[in-house]
Amino acid sequence: MLKGLDPLLSPELLFTLRAMGHGDEIAIVDGNYPGVEHARRLIRLDGHHLIPVLNAVLSVLPIDDFVAEAIFRSTVRAERDKLDPVHEEMIDCCARHEPHRQVVPLIGQDFYGRVKTAHALIQTGEPRLYANIILRKGVIYPKEPGTHAAAGVDPFVY
Repeated sequence: MLKGLDPLLSPELLFTLRAMGHGDEIAIVDGNYPGVEHARRLIRLDGHHLIPVLNAVLSVLPIDDFVAEAIFRSTVRAERDKLDPVHEEMIDCCARHEPHRQVVPLIGQDFYGRVKTAHALIQTGEPRLYANIILRKGVIYPKEPGTHAAAGVDPFVY
């Protein structure tokens, strides 16, 4: 266990999130998703619902602000604008962390194709259908010159 980190962020998941570079994508999917078939790197979080996992990931992952669209959700069949309750919860969770970003719907094969090229896939035990989301990693901007995490402490001066 570590201070300040959601315990859903397992060692494997933290390693993966840290290893991702700017523009890399990670998918968080429900228990019915064909994760083994689609994942380049599969992280299993069986027994956990999607929203707490999404919240944990967004607590540490910066979202890409270099592009217009960086958060994508699956749709109910080909109904692009239909929102199931789980989609509303995903949108609300994203809005708490990234209030200026939209969650973009991707229909069927467009969503699947994007997942197949993602850096990693987190398979949850979420039982609700179409509970799938993709996040594109952004950057953490450097602090202004002269500012440090701890007042008067420069981590690069020994």
